[in-house]
Amino acid sequence: MKTLAFNGSPRKKHNTATLLEKALEGAAAAGSQTELIHLFDQDFTGCISCFSCKRIGGKSYGACGVDDALTPLLEKAAAADVLILGSPIYLAAETARFRAFLERLIFPCLTYAEAPKTLFPRKIRTAMIYTMGVPADRIPLVGYNWHFERTCDLLTRIFGHCEMLCSTETKQFDHPENYFCPAKNIPDLEKRHAEVFPQDCEKAAQLGKRLALAHN
Repeated sequence: MKTLAFNGSPRKKHNTATLLEKALEGAAAAGSQTELIHLFDQDFTGCISCFSCKRIGGKSYGACGVDDALTPLLEKAAAADVLILGSPIYLAAETARFRAFLERLIFPCLTYAEAPKTLFPRKIRTAMIYTMGVPADRIPLVGYNWHFERTCDLLTRIFGHCEMLCSTETKQFDHPENYFCPAKNIPDLEKRHAEVFPQDCEKAAQLGKRLALAHN
């Protein structure tokens, strides 16, 4: 069994990456092989609208036909038993690099059918981990919930299952005195990071373990 995680953050040692690592630790505790891939290490584009993935009888039917650094990683994703995807929220959505990855991951499996169908040949477990600076009670006020649910709905449609974990009011940078951020209460954020973020890490570990056990 293989659990694969994709980090859509440019930072490899911060909130999103940490939660993904914890999720993989949980999956490993359930007996899964694990791997974490940092998308910002890869040189690739989003969908280029070539439609080779939709050409009946074509060599790329049901799979992305673009050949770049993402190609072998998409092959790994297709062979995985559990996919855990993570991204911070920039301007009310995932990072641009993550969205490019998501286009290449999902669109080849979508079909232009009246009833929703998927070209992915089997059902696997997936999850989305989001990190953000806003408080949890503001998620519906700023419309994030619609976007999050839409992404999870797409993952469910393609792969058969998706869970979501949101880590809110995260600590965005060290040494806040060096940055202009008058709207943030830095002592409160530091306190929350010390007390609440470890709880989010435990939730991530349980998420990874639960997904891996469900596959067994």
